[in-house]
Amino acid sequence: MDTKEILSRCDHTLLAVDCTWEQIKAICDDGMKYGTASVCIPPSFVKRAKEYVGDRLAICTVIGFPNGYNTTAAKEFETKDALECGADEIDMVINIGDLKEGNYDAVLDEIKALKAVCGDHILKVIIEACLLTEEEKIKMCELVTEAGADYIKTSTGFSTGGATREDVALMKAHVGEGVKVKAAGGIKDLKDAEDFISLGADRLGTSRVVKAVKALEAE
Repeated sequence: MDTKEILSRCDHTLLAVDCTWEQIKAICDDGMKYGTASVCIPPSFVKRAKEYVGDRLAICTVIGFPNGYNTTAAKEFETKDALECGADEIDMVINIGDLKEGNYDAVLDEIKALKAVCGDHILKVIIEACLLTEEEKIKMCELVTEAGADYIKTSTGFSTGGATREDVALMKAHVGEGVKVKAAGGIKDLKDAEDFISLGADRLGTSRVVKAVKALEAE
Protein backbone atom coordinates (compact mmCIF):
# COMPACT_ATOMS: atom_id res chain seq x y z
CA MET A 1 0.00 0.00 0.00
CA ASP A 2 1.24 3.48 -0.84
CA THR A 3 2.72 5.32 2.16
CA LYS A 4 0.80 8.48 1.31
CA GLU A 5 -2.46 6.50 1.41
CA ILE A 6 -1.59 5.08 4.84
CA LEU A 7 -0.75 8.53 6.20
CA SER A 8 -4.03 9.93 4.88
CA ARG A 9 -5.86 7.49 7.17
CA CYS A 10 -3.88 8.34 10.31
CA ASP A 11 -5.09 10.46 13.20
CA HIS A 12 -1.58 11.55 14.27
CA THR A 13 -1.94 11.34 18.04
CA LEU A 14 -0.46 12.91 21.15
CA LEU A 15 -2.48 12.45 24.34
CA ALA A 16 0.25 12.08 26.97
CA VAL A 17 -0.70 13.74 30.24
CA ASP A 18 2.53 15.74 30.29
CA CYS A 19 2.53 16.95 26.69
CA THR A 20 3.34 20.60 26.05
CA TRP A 21 2.31 23.13 23.42
CA GLU A 22 5.67 22.79 21.70
CA GLN A 23 5.04 19.06 21.29
CA ILE A 24 1.49 19.64 20.07
CA LYS A 25 2.76 22.25 17.60
CA ALA A 26 5.34 19.74 16.35
CA ILE A 27 2.75 17.06 15.60
CA CYS A 28 0.59 19.67 13.87
CA ASP A 29 3.59 20.48 11.68
CA ASP A 30 4.01 16.77 10.96
CA GLY A 31 0.31 16.35 10.23
CA MET A 32 0.38 19.14 7.68
CA LYS A 33 3.66 17.99 6.14
CA TYR A 34 2.69 14.33 5.79
CA GLY A 35 -1.00 14.75 4.99
CA THR A 36 -2.50 12.90 7.93
CA ALA A 37 -6.27 12.72 8.34
CA SER A 38 -6.05 14.76 11.54
CA VAL A 39 -4.09 15.31 14.71
CA CYS A 40 -5.74 13.92 17.85
CA ILE A 41 -4.87 16.06 20.86
CA PRO A 42 -6.10 16.95 24.37
CA PRO A 43 -9.04 19.36 24.55
CA SER A 44 -7.00 22.06 26.28
CA PHE A 45 -4.85 22.49 23.16
CA VAL A 46 -7.65 22.53 20.57
CA LYS A 47 -8.09 26.30 20.33
CA ARG A 48 -4.38 27.05 19.93
CA ALA A 49 -3.93 24.19 17.48
CA LYS A 50 -6.85 25.24 15.30
CA GLU A 51 -5.63 28.83 15.24
CA TYR A 52 -2.21 27.51 14.24
CA VAL A 53 -3.27 25.13 11.44
CA GLY A 54 -6.38 26.89 10.14
CA ASP A 55 -7.94 24.87 7.34
CA ARG A 56 -4.73 22.99 6.55
CA LEU A 57 -5.40 20.13 8.96
CA ALA A 58 -8.33 18.64 10.86
CA ILE A 59 -8.21 18.81 14.64
CA CYS A 60 -9.57 15.83 16.58
CA THR A 61 -9.98 15.69 20.35
CA VAL A 62 -11.19 13.30 23.03
CA ILE A 63 -14.24 13.43 25.29
CA GLY A 64 -14.79 11.58 28.58
CA PHE A 65 -11.21 10.43 28.18
CA PRO A 66 -9.85 7.95 29.05
CA ASN A 67 -12.29 6.27 31.47
CA GLY A 68 -15.68 7.20 30.02
CA TYR A 69 -17.52 7.39 33.32
CA ASN A 70 -18.23 11.13 33.22
CA THR A 71 -21.92 11.99 33.18
CA THR A 72 -23.58 12.47 29.81
CA ALA A 73 -24.12 16.15 30.67
CA ALA A 74 -20.41 16.58 31.30
CA LYS A 75 -19.56 14.89 28.01
CA GLU A 76 -22.05 17.10 26.19
CA PHE A 77 -20.44 20.20 27.69
CA GLU A 78 -16.96 18.95 26.78
CA THR A 79 -18.11 18.32 23.22
CA LYS A 80 -19.74 21.74 22.81
CA ASP A 81 -16.67 23.43 24.23
CA ALA A 82 -14.32 21.48 21.95
CA LEU A 83 -16.36 22.35 18.86
CA GLU A 84 -16.51 26.01 19.86
CA CYS A 85 -12.72 25.96 20.21
CA GLY A 86 -12.42 24.64 16.66
CA ALA A 87 -12.40 20.84 16.87
CA ASP A 88 -13.35 19.13 13.63
CA GLU A 89 -13.72 15.59 14.99
CA ILE A 90 -14.71 14.14 18.36
CA ASP A 91 -13.60 10.81 19.87
CA MET A 92 -15.81 9.93 22.85
CA VAL A 93 -15.40 7.13 25.39
CA ILE A 94 -18.51 5.14 26.27
CA ASN A 95 -19.60 4.42 29.85
CA ILE A 96 -18.20 0.90 30.04
CA GLY A 97 -19.95 0.17 33.33
CA ASP A 98 -23.32 0.84 31.71
CA LEU A 99 -22.46 -1.60 28.93
CA LYS A 100 -21.30 -4.26 31.39
CA GLU A 101 -24.55 -3.93 33.35
CA GLY A 102 -26.64 -4.26 30.22
CA ASN A 103 -27.86 -0.66 30.38
CA TYR A 104 -27.89 -0.50 26.60
CA ASP A 105 -30.44 2.31 26.41
CA ALA A 106 -28.15 4.53 28.50
CA VAL A 107 -25.19 3.79 26.23
CA LEU A 108 -27.29 4.39 23.13
CA ASP A 109 -28.84 7.60 24.43
CA GLU A 110 -25.44 9.03 25.34
CA ILE A 111 -23.98 8.39 21.89
CA LYS A 112 -27.09 9.90 20.31
CA ALA A 113 -26.79 12.96 22.56
CA LEU A 114 -23.18 13.56 21.58
CA LYS A 115 -23.93 13.00 17.90
CA ALA A 116 -26.68 15.60 18.16
CA VAL A 117 -24.13 18.06 19.55
CA CYS A 118 -21.63 17.14 16.83
CA GLY A 119 -24.07 17.61 13.97
CA ASP A 120 -22.05 17.35 10.76
CA HIS A 121 -18.79 16.91 12.67
CA ILE A 122 -17.40 13.39 12.81
CA LEU A 123 -18.09 11.40 15.99
CA LYS A 124 -15.98 8.36 16.81
CA VAL A 125 -17.05 6.07 19.66
CA ILE A 126 -14.30 4.46 21.73
CA ILE A 127 -15.46 1.16 23.20
CA GLU A 128 -12.21 0.04 24.94
CA ALA A 129 -12.38 -3.39 23.34
CA CYS A 130 -9.69 -4.89 25.60
CA LEU A 131 -12.19 -4.75 28.49
CA LEU A 132 -15.11 -6.29 26.57
CA THR A 133 -16.33 -9.77 25.74
CA GLU A 134 -16.95 -10.67 22.11
CA GLU A 135 -20.69 -10.39 22.76
CA GLU A 136 -20.22 -6.89 24.18
CA LYS A 137 -18.11 -5.82 21.20
CA ILE A 138 -20.81 -7.00 18.81
CA LYS A 139 -23.47 -5.23 20.88
CA MET A 140 -21.47 -2.00 20.66
CA CYS A 141 -21.31 -2.35 16.88
CA GLU A 142 -25.11 -2.46 16.91
CA LEU A 143 -25.47 0.50 19.30
CA VAL A 144 -22.98 2.71 17.44
CA THR A 145 -24.82 1.97 14.21
CA GLU A 146 -28.23 2.69 15.73
CA ALA A 147 -26.99 5.92 17.29
CA GLY A 148 -25.82 7.28 13.95
CA ALA A 149 -22.19 7.79 14.94
CA ASP A 150 -19.58 7.87 12.20
CA TYR A 151 -16.94 5.50 13.61
CA ILE A 152 -16.47 2.77 16.17
CA LYS A 153 -12.98 2.93 17.69
CA THR A 154 -11.16 0.09 19.40
CA SER A 155 -9.25 1.72 22.22
CA THR A 156 -8.05 4.73 24.18
CA GLY A 157 -4.49 3.43 24.34
CA PHE A 158 -4.64 4.05 28.11
CA SER A 159 -6.10 0.71 29.28
CA THR A 160 -4.87 -2.88 29.32
CA GLY A 161 -4.54 -3.25 25.55
CA GLY A 162 -4.83 -1.56 22.19
CA ALA A 163 -6.14 -2.49 18.78
CA THR A 164 -5.99 -6.10 17.69
CA ARG A 165 -6.43 -7.50 14.22
CA GLU A 166 -9.19 -9.77 15.50
CA ASP A 167 -11.17 -6.85 16.96
CA VAL A 168 -10.93 -4.80 13.77
CA ALA A 169 -12.13 -7.74 11.67
CA LEU A 170 -14.99 -8.37 14.14
CA MET A 171 -16.10 -4.75 14.10
CA LYS A 172 -15.92 -4.51 10.34
CA ALA A 173 -18.16 -7.58 10.10
CA HIS A 174 -20.80 -6.27 12.52
CA VAL A 175 -21.14 -2.51 12.05
CA GLY A 176 -23.97 -1.28 9.93
CA GLU A 177 -23.84 0.58 6.65
CA GLY A 178 -22.10 3.92 6.89
CA VAL A 179 -20.21 3.20 10.13
CA LYS A 180 -16.44 3.05 9.80
CA VAL A 181 -13.80 1.47 12.03
CA LYS A 182 -10.88 3.21 13.75
CA ALA A 183 -8.05 1.12 15.16
CA ALA A 184 -6.02 2.76 17.90
CA GLY A 185 -3.41 1.74 20.44
CA GLY A 186 -0.21 -0.17 19.72
CA ILE A 187 0.05 0.43 15.95
CA LYS A 188 3.82 0.58 15.76
CA ASP A 189 4.89 0.71 12.12
CA LEU A 190 3.83 0.82 8.47
CA LYS A 191 3.34 -2.95 8.33
CA ASP A 192 0.93 -2.82 11.27
CA ALA A 193 -0.87 0.10 9.65
CA GLU A 194 -1.25 -1.73 6.37
CA ASP A 195 -2.53 -4.85 8.13
CA PHE A 196 -5.22 -2.93 10.02
CA ILE A 197 -6.34 -1.10 6.90
CA SER A 198 -6.55 -4.36 4.95
CA LEU A 199 -8.77 -5.80 7.70
CA GLY A 200 -11.20 -2.91 7.38
CA ALA A 201 -9.92 0.01 9.47
CA ASP A 202 -10.66 3.32 7.77
CA ARG A 203 -8.73 5.31 10.37
CA LEU A 204 -5.73 4.61 12.56
CA GLY A 205 -4.98 6.36 15.83
CA THR A 206 -1.21 6.31 16.14
CA SER A 207 1.83 8.35 17.04
CA ARG A 208 4.30 5.95 15.46
CA VAL A 209 3.47 5.82 11.75
CA VAL A 210 4.75 9.34 11.05
CA LYS A 211 7.83 8.50 13.12
CA ALA A 212 8.33 5.38 10.99
CA VAL A 213 8.10 7.42 7.79
CA LYS A 214 10.59 9.95 9.15
CA ALA A 215 12.98 7.11 10.00
CA LEU A 216 12.75 5.79 6.44
CA GLU A 217 13.45 9.26 5.08
CA ALA A 218 16.54 9.51 7.27
CA GLU A 219 18.06 6.28 5.96
